[in-house]
Amino acid sequence: MGRKDELISQIIEIEWEMFRAVPAEERSAACQEDEESFRIMRIAGFLTWSDATLASYLNDLKMAQSRGRNLMTEKYARMQGLIPCLNPDATNIIERIVRKECFWAEEYLRKNPGAKLMRPIHASEDAPGVVSSETYSRCELETYSTRTLDYYYSDILNMAARGENRIAVAMGYMQAMSADPPADWRELAAAAEKRGMGAGAAACT
Repeated sequence: MGRKDELISQIIEIEWEMFRAVPAEERSAACQEDEESFRIMRIAGFLTWSDATLASYLNDLKMAQSRGRNLMTEKYARMQGLIPCLNPDATNIIERIVRKECFWAEEYLRKNPGAKLMRPIHASEDAPGVVSSETYSRCELETYSTRTLDYYYSDILNMAARGENRIAVAMGYMQAMSADPPADWRELAAAAEKRGMGAGAAACT
């Protein structure tokens, strides 16, 4: 097992435990039982992260566990406006990340006619029962530590410098893992690690 897939495996196990514990009124029971879809969506995003960002985020999750915090519960509570901003000191870097993610999403749809994303892109499209990728991403990013956000933003800058679109890459991974037969995500991780892949956050689950 390589370092990237080891980090992702640990992250997914903790996140799934947290996700299952999100109160029913915030997430549907059916969604919380769909472990396969959860894993595909989250892994597809994490495959685009650098090892340094993955390691920092894993530390965030472990620290949260040690303090009795559930980062998934906090994220969904933020999405519903039930709690205040979780990381007000990081607003500037979060907004820079969110803007780039929205730009990549727009570019992906423009270059792939007929393609669809799981959520509308912009916060202006939020509606009862519908949360945009912009709002989702902003609320998830608020659960990250400042250190993870710094690594995360560096990944995004590196990916942009290489002319890569994180949304397009993550969608490619998702499609590969959902194919028949599905691709082994550990093989995808090994290939990504070999290429030095690293960028941004998953705005999926």
